Amino acid sequence: MKYRSLPKANFKVSEISFGCMSLGTDQSENNLLIKEAFEAGVNYFDTADIYQNGFNEETVGKAVRPFRKDIILATKVGNQAKKDGRGWEWNPSKNYILKATDKSLKRLNADYVDILQLHGGTIEDNRDEVIEAFEILQEQGKIRHYAISSIRPNVIEAYVQESEIVSDMLQYSLLDRRAEEKVLDLLHEKQIGVMVRGGLARGLIVNKPLSDYLGYSAKDIEIQRDKLNSFSIEKMSMAQLALKWVLFNKAVTSIVLGLRTMEHLSEALGVFDTPDLSHDEYIELGSVLPPNKYTDHR
Repeated sequence: MKYRSLPKANFKVSEISFGCMSLGTDQSENNLLIKEAFEAGVNYFDTADIYQNGFNEETVGKAVRPFRKDIILATKVGNQAKKDGRGWEWNPSKNYILKATDKSLKRLNADYVDILQLHGGTIEDNRDEVIEAFEILQEQGKIRHYAISSIRPNVIEAYVQESEIVSDMLQYSLLDRRAEEKVLDLLHEKQIGVMVRGGLARGLIVNKPLSDYLGYSAKDIEIQRDKLNSFSIEKMSMAQLALKWVLFNKAVTSIVLGLRTMEHLSEALGVFDTPDLSHDEYIELGSVLPPNKYTDHR
């Protein structure tokens, strides 16, 4: 396993992190998978209060308990269940964040989380209230650090300027280059970590049925796949190559992968047994399609 610095938190984070959202409902299977990941060097485990209506936090809390102090445990807050039980509504109020975090800690059976992330956000939110809630939780010892999970440049810029976030979780892949426009450079300059989700673009980049995606046509995506395949026949799988491409970017701290099976975990860890990309290979893979850009939330 390789590690990268999360400077503002003074953490070393594994380049491949465990996105727990994909876990199933069998506790024994989850225990085995998470233990295997930990023993292989994965030290960042990411969940959220809304995943499986809270069950995800419960199962993760049980699985990591034997080595809780040796990992970075992250969860998210800001989405409140609707009164009719059908879906979620956005609630970044101070009172809700404080109460929801207490519930998360109870489900996780933990005294604290290492990183609490705002799970979304808009530019209209009362950021002063959000930041105040996070700082209260820090003072109470319930969270060590806080962060955001946002793809919106205007929201990211605002929190960079106004808060002490240690990281942002955002989408980034060969099929989602929007963060390159300015967000990645900004976060890197400010020494704020980038936790990448969607590194395989929902599987479209490797094996899912072709379809249009973020301004790219199905034909565009097929062309990108063909280029990956031409590189990966001898050296590595297409998925591993796509992840290598993401990790080549110096702004990226870690890729948070949704892992549900031992096969998923094995392939993800296999990234570190494959040759590093050269700069020319990185440029060639990234030159197949023109980078897409944000059309909203600028």
